Amino acid sequence: MGFFSNIFHIFLYQPLFNVLILIYQYLPGKDLGVAIISLTLLIKILLYPLGTKAAVLQKKLNELQPKIKEIQEKYKADRQKQTLEMMAIYKKENVNPFAGLFIALIQVPILIALFWVFWGGIKAEKLSNLYSFVPNPGVIDPFLFGFLDLSQPSSILAIAAGFGQFIQTKMLTPRHKPKSGQDPQKKGMPDFSQMMQKQMLYVFPFFTIIVLLKLPSAVGLYWLVTSIFSIFQQYFVLKHA
Repeated sequence: MGFFSNIFHIFLYQPLFNVLILIYQYLPGKDLGVAIISLTLLIKILLYPLGTKAAVLQKKLNELQPKIKEIQEKYKADRQKQTLEMMAIYKKENVNPFAGLFIALIQVPILIALFWVFWGGIKAEKLSNLYSFVPNPGVIDPFLFGFLDLSQPSSILAIAAGFGQFIQTKMLTPRHKPKSGQDPQKKGMPDFSQMMQKQMLYVFPFFTIIVLLKLPSAVGLYWLVTSIFSIFQQYFVLKHA
């Protein structure tokens, strides 16, 4: 393994894997599905402040979209002036448009590590990653509530996760209201940003379903729980922001 792979393994993958096994060992019933749900919720709770900041930032950016579009139209022939005016609005409203990217970059390594923890199921060879103080369960039952094999793909979980992704994205998608006096010929003609938002709204959930149909349903369960948690978090944050 390379240097960065070792860092990723030691500081992210291995700790998360050991926490999952500890939860599995000590939860009544030793249900892998419940352990995955518990670990996912634990991570989402720890990342709650970052998720809240991201949702609040997205709401502010959505509210500024009409002003940004006015600037883009007014200075469409002068990109430098357009950029300066946009940055002036962001500064006035105390919004950093790049903060969302920074927040996402912080969370991405953790999410990737969780993905690899659930990838391929919890096989015997993976148990070599256990710390010395973590009891080795030997054989892990891969079923959720005794009937859903989390080591195999599940179309139900894949579709549910995709739908959850759609709801989550829909909540952060701004509603575009036509302006009074707008040229009738231009009505219904979305700009590039609106087209991209629609693509994100429909293409990402569809892509999520396609990908999860080929992966162990443990990944789908993790994805679904993440989406449900994010939906409730966004609801409360956007309602009170």
